[in-house]
Amino acid sequence: MTTAPLDAHLDGGATDVVLIVDDVPDNLAVLHDALDESGYTVLVATNGETALQRAEQARPDIVLLDAVMPGMDGFEVARRLKANPATAAIPIVFMTGLTDTEHVVAAFGAGGIDYVTKPLRPREVLARIAAHLNSARAQRQARHALDAFGHATLVVRERDGRRVWQTALARRLMAQYFPDAPEVATPPELMAWVARESLRRRAGADPLTLTIARGAQRINFTLHPMADDQGAEGEWLLVLREESETALLESLALSFPSLTARESEVLYWVIQGKTNRDIGDILGTSPRTVHKHLEHVFEKLGVETRTAAAGLALTRVRGGSGD
Repeated sequence: MTTAPLDAHLDGGATDVVLIVDDVPDNLAVLHDALDESGYTVLVATNGETALQRAEQARPDIVLLDAVMPGMDGFEVARRLKANPATAAIPIVFMTGLTDTEHVVAAFGAGGIDYVTKPLRPREVLARIAAHLNSARAQRQARHALDAFGHATLVVRERDGRRVWQTALARRLMAQYFPDAPEVATPPELMAWVARESLRRRAGADPLTLTIARGAQRINFTLHPMADDQGAEGEWLLVLREESETALLESLALSFPSLTARESEVLYWVIQGKTNRDIGDILGTSPRTVHKHLEHVFEKLGVETRTAAAGLALTRVRGGSGD
């Protein structure tokens, strides 16, 4: 039995790469031959440590993982693969003779997406691999598109708070706002909101946004289901949007050049929901002076209420026409 080189996935002509992890040579041989004949590039590992090394070096498209092995078992291998940002998105299919409920639960809990039972039936294994690779390919293309356009998005798994995948911008923002959180874990305060919001969304309620402030910087989170089943699979898409006091003030000044600097400041705090008294305290002036500034803002924007002014301002700075 021959194995593919570790840089097989980097070869421009390479097909889908499958990493098989099993300590039984006969199992490796059967699967290797079946996968090779079906056109896959095949890597093999006979223990957990080797599996982790090969997965990080070659970045296979899918892993077939034996659950029970000497030393590091398959469950631990899966947990380590999912804890590593470089390999977290690789789908894992467990191979096991353990069909008891507790072992099946352990397989999914460790990050597996499916399992096949021993003795293995190559045709069944091939069919499952093909299905999961198609799904993984679509998700990978979506991730690449989001990265290319600079969007900050991540997917979290509701049952354990794990970040299933995240764009480069989302990873940077999460590290900035939650510096103590592990790179693949979702901070407790954010997961508490996901739990509450997911219940609301499944009940048909309108979405709410979570805003977390760090000094003058703010980051907004919105929750979206991964499919039409409203997150029934337990995975949710989070869209992150960063805002800062300075950036919004600059945007207001550019969007409404007729406003003075102080009028832009007043409009900014109106957008934040502050009263005239609040704004006066913040800017070190009287509520009456704030009222005068606000009258000028209304006139220049062509609106009559605070709500209309805030709505128009937000539409303009977020790229709408505002007309």
